[in-house]
Amino acid sequence: MTRLIEIRDLSKVYVRGKQKVEVLHHIDLDVEAGEYLALMGPSGSGKTTLLNLIGGLDLPSAGSINVDGQRIDRLGAGALARWRAAKVGFVFQFYNLMPMLSAQRNVELPLLLTRLSGAERRKRAAIALQLVGLADRASHKPTELSGGQQQRVSIARAIVSDPTLLVCDEPTGDLDRQSAEEVLGLLRLLNREHGKTILMVTHDPKAAEYANQVLHLDKGTLVESAAA
Repeated sequence: MTRLIEIRDLSKVYVRGKQKVEVLHHIDLDVEAGEYLALMGPSGSGKTTLLNLIGGLDLPSAGSINVDGQRIDRLGAGALARWRAAKVGFVFQFYNLMPMLSAQRNVELPLLLTRLSGAERRKRAAIALQLVGLADRASHKPTELSGGQQQRVSIARAIVSDPTLLVCDEPTGDLDRQSAEEVLGLLRLLNREHGKTILMVTHDPKAAEYANQVLHLDKGTLVESAAA
């Protein structure tokens, strides 16, 4: 398999007033293309920080992050934003959908950053909604959808630009068990049948069971690795 992510000696320090808080300590991590990786650990262990660094939402204090052949820790703000738009799809615990827009329009939003025509944007959004099983809900607004359906819309939005990497931060944290299972099954489908590399932060051991590999963070350090 091809190595998609290579992290070396990664550290992240936040400065709060006169206090320095080191959230991640000298992380080394390799992730193969097509992997489905779950990151677990107690609150404050650095899981979301690591996810944000890999997704280009934040920059490290030290160390290197290479994703798909690109040293993203060396990119300026504009180049990093373009890289994120092209390479990464984000799924969060809270769906971050625009309440006044239909599901179709919400899914189209990332494509507004591209040069695609309106017709092509609509076509791609329709395909993404069909893939997550919501083609018949395209005209519905978020308030007309269940929590599980809203999260599936957010997954459609994450995949509409055909990203290399899906970054999921507690994607089932706000869902009931049945809806969570549906969303996790969809993520596994995207991994197994569509080859998407997925990094998922979760507190839920049942959610972690869907991943191929589980990594544990504790106090900013990788402490354990296990095959799921």
